[in-house]
Amino acid sequence: MSLKDLIRDVPNFPKQGIIFKDITTLLKSPEGLKNALNELLELAKDKGITKVVGIESRGFILGGALADKLGVGFVPIRKPGKLPAETISESYTLEYGTDSIEIHKDAIEKGDKVLLHDDLLATGGTMEAACRLVEKLGGEVVQITFLIELSFLNGREKLKKYEVKSLITFQD
Repeated sequence: MSLKDLIRDVPNFPKQGIIFKDITTLLKSPEGLKNALNELLELAKDKGITKVVGIESRGFILGGALADKLGVGFVPIRKPGKLPAETISESYTLEYGTDSIEIHKDAIEKGDKVLLHDDLLATGGTMEAACRLVEKLGGEVVQITFLIELSFLNGREKLKKYEVKSLITFQD
């Protein structure tokens, strides 16, 4: 069974007209989880990565496991007010307004080679803001990985200066 076959469509979630790509069906499959992690590891090896940054919250799952497999540290990027120490934040635009994300000020050191990971690339706004956070702290974005890419939303356009890899692509 392919990774794509393990993704469940949930119609009208979180709102009417949206078809949500649910990764929990892939995560609960021992073979699917192992294969996804191994594919991400294959993409990231030999890149000199020193930190993996995962975006709240589903980016923590494979991002943390990937950091372990690479033998590097893991850094969470979270919604405002969720991190306990001093943070910096970055805002980004949504189709209905703005939102922001935060990272600890001491999470990335100057010269860190960073892999950013999240579960899904849609419009790219969150990941673009995450890249800006890493770069503000002196890190170099070496690679960005996603489990799923919704290519019809053109999120890759916002990230075109980076190496972007997705394991599963949905065209519509």
